[in-house]
Amino acid sequence: MAEGTVTQTYAVTGMTCEHCVRAVTEELSALPGVDEVRVDLAAGTATVTSTAPLSEASVRAAVDEAGYELAVGGA
Repeated sequence: MAEGTVTQTYAVTGMTCEHCVRAVTEELSALPGVDEVRVDLAAGTATVTSTAPLSEASVRAAVDEAGYELAVGGA
């Protein structure tokens, strides 16, 4: 992890295929400050590396826009 970056993992419910992975990755990647997004379909998680901590509300909105839900309490 590069200096000055923050990595957070979120639990995402409803993902079932690679299309789901791409949709979630695209929406989370569009958030300001995001450098990298890794979605693990099997685990149902999205790990986001950004220049600063992301608000849960912004992550929830991005996941919702992709058509999925951020699990309560994160990963």
